Amino acid sequence: MAIDIKTMATTVAVFGVLSLLFGVIAENKKPAFGNPEIQTSPLRVICNYPSDPTVVLGFLSIASLTTSVVLGYYSVFYPYNSTSVPYYVFFRSIPFFVFFLITMGLSMLGEGMLTWVTITELLHLTNNVHKDMKTTCPTAKTGLFGGAAFMALNASLFWLICLMLAGDVRKDYFVEQGDSKAQVFITDDDDDDKKQQSHNEEVMY
Repeated sequence: MAIDIKTMATTVAVFGVLSLLFGVIAENKKPAFGNPEIQTSPLRVICNYPSDPTVVLGFLSIASLTTSVVLGYYSVFYPYNSTSVPYYVFFRSIPFFVFFLITMGLSMLGEGMLTWVTITELLHLTNNVHKDMKTTCPTAKTGLFGGAAFMALNASLFWLICLMLAGDVRKDYFVEQGDSKAQVFITDDDDDDKKQQSHNEEVMY
């Protein structure tokens, strides 16, 4: 089955939405703080956190965004209908070039935010023994998972914009190629006519 632009766009969007959903659910499931348990021998605080899927959901959100970004990049330069376009042709288009840079920036920012907040939460859960008796058993800051999730969705949407702009670049490129071939054909015909006319003149003399 041949891959078309609509299929690629749908797939990119689906994984972007999945990344958003995983991130939002992780935000809602994340506990505000743990329960400190003081031990006297030795003197320390053990933070007990309720069992929750926050970290797993965070990694699922990261994986979904990564898939969306990889497919988005692949879909932009994919040779649909077995007709490829040179890379430099895309970057000659100013709108495509600008949106491509913005999209790459949003993708890296979304990946970075999701990775940072997920790793932070994981460290809070695993490094739960503290010598500081004033610790409040914190978790990742509230709102970071949600913000990172919406950044992931923005990145996916911008890949769709890049895909549309890439489609316009392809159309213009093939029109230019068609005009060039037609011009070459016309030039060849003119050369043949001139040669035939020259030959006829020689025969007359």
